[in-house]
Amino acid sequence: MTSNPLEELHMTTHPAFGKMLDDLIRDAGGPGFIWQLAVLAACLLVAWPLARLIVKRLEMRHAGSSFALRFAAASLERAMFPLFGWLLVMAARFGLEPMMSISVLRLALVPLFGITFLYFAFYILRRVLSGNGQLHGMLLLVEKVLTTLVWAAMALYVLGLLWDVVYWMDGVRFSIGGKQKISLADTLVAAVWILLTVLVAMWFGSWLEERLMRSTGLDSNLKVVLTRLSKALLLLVSLLLSLSLVGIDLTVLSVFGGALGVGLGLGLQKIASNYISGFIILLDRSVKLGDQITVDKYTGIVSQIRTRYTVVRNGDGETLVPNEQLVAQAVQNHSFSNTNVRVATRVQADYAADPEKVLALLVEAASDIPRLLKDPAPSAFLVLFADNGIEYELAGYIADPQNGKLGVQSALNRAIWRKFKENGISIPYPQREVRVLGPIAADGAEARQKDGYETLLPADATQAGGQGGAG
Repeated sequence: MTSNPLEELHMTTHPAFGKMLDDLIRDAGGPGFIWQLAVLAACLLVAWPLARLIVKRLEMRHAGSSFALRFAAASLERAMFPLFGWLLVMAARFGLEPMMSISVLRLALVPLFGITFLYFAFYILRRVLSGNGQLHGMLLLVEKVLTTLVWAAMALYVLGLLWDVVYWMDGVRFSIGGKQKISLADTLVAAVWILLTVLVAMWFGSWLEERLMRSTGLDSNLKVVLTRLSKALLLLVSLLLSLSLVGIDLTVLSVFGGALGVGLGLGLQKIASNYISGFIILLDRSVKLGDQITVDKYTGIVSQIRTRYTVVRNGDGETLVPNEQLVAQAVQNHSFSNTNVRVATRVQADYAADPEKVLALLVEAASDIPRLLKDPAPSAFLVLFADNGIEYELAGYIADPQNGKLGVQSALNRAIWRKFKENGISIPYPQREVRVLGPIAADGAEARQKDGYETLLPADATQAGGQGGAG
């Protein structure tokens, strides 16, 4: 006859756990109780300066980090005092156990360990959920749920009811797929293992991302590709490993995998297309971070290349362009072969002005714009002999397209206007002459002019209109 290991653990350990409060009540008021309180206070007093020493070093290390990372580091700093307190109280417990009762120390170990665990868990959660420098919206909810569960577990442990609850959960069983039966306790353990492995994988992925982004020998697109692939592989391995650790047969996932494949082929084809297009963009380097592109009606700087979309930033804000659009449609990359971006403006000058003088004045006007590069130098061109004047183009290059082009174009236009005004060069504009003809045409019809055009009306219609007006 086989016995349940969990039941044997319950029968052997529950009496010891149940006596925690009884031992504390029995020792209360005795000399041993006072000595235990003194030892506990001494351990906490020693733990405080040790914790402060580590906290100061952590604060100096994260001084220049973003708010989200400093927020995560705050949890690690708060964990130092209960951690050192737990270590010192644990050492005092094993040192004093042969000589005196240790009920107070055993009870103090529970909240010290629980609080330390909570703060370390908060640190990992905040590092994982704020890897991009921004706080995740689910972080507060997850922290509240985790805090409630940990404090409930500590209370059940002190009251001696924790293993009773676990033993009851082990008796509640249900089947998966009609073949394999698992208990509620197994489900809880599986959830804990999955959560731990996923958090560790995500934390390691965030750490690897920071290392890759700081590397100077890798291309920016290659950094993003390696980061995405490493995170996806780490998550997959962590899920498979956690399911194997809890004893779940991985063949039960075959149905889910088949359904997922059908969904990707039918309902999720756009998402799959954008996902694959994102990797194509990163690998072929047709669009890189910092490039100025024009796709469809959107022009701006590529600030992020995400899994499903690419963020294009301009003066009006940020536009989320689907990755599929960058692969399937024509994209104008203004900085594909050169990081400098061309800025140009056109203006007309009167035919009476000397073209050579106008070209020289245009180049002189561009020399006063601070953002225009000196090499390559700004240049002016005679573009077209238009109806009203000669059309010229003034062009230069800027090295900071992320700051926008409109300010440079505005500065160019203002400088051109000032140069033309100082040198007496006029900017032509269309002029129209209106001729008013006589009221009677040669064929007897009356000519009326309206909005610069002549309209011929029969004489009888003119007379009828005159009679109606007289009436």
